[in-house]
Amino acid sequence: MNKRIILTASFFGLAAVVLGAFGAHGLEDKITDNDLEAWKTAVDYQFYHTLALLFLATFSRAKNTYIRFSFITFTLGILLFSGSLYVLSTRAITGFGAAGMLGPVTPVGGLCFILGWVGLFVATIKNKG
Repeated sequence: MNKRIILTASFFGLAAVVLGAFGAHGLEDKITDNDLEAWKTAVDYQFYHTLALLFLATFSRAKNTYIRFSFITFTLGILLFSGSLYVLSTRAITGFGAAGMLGPVTPVGGLCFILGWVGLFVATIKNKG
């Protein structure tokens, strides 16, 4: 589990750096300021939860169900929350991502983030160490 968490976090961290640089240098003047802010929000939340995943790796040796739950929900949160914002913020240049269809995905990703933090909280309370 520890290795899987670290590999997942490494992938998301790498992707966040690439996507952040792309947003700063490749999307400037191509999308609206509001869409660029949404892109930056997606990158920020991806970074925050990449760091949270790395922190989970320090608990993973305990084989705690709540840590596994947090791992899954943080991962889903990154994919759904940040992923939907990436697609929605670039729809003007890609033509992909109807706001009516993807808009509801973003808060589901946010809920996954919240549940991941709750899982970490409970795992910490139940940890006997």
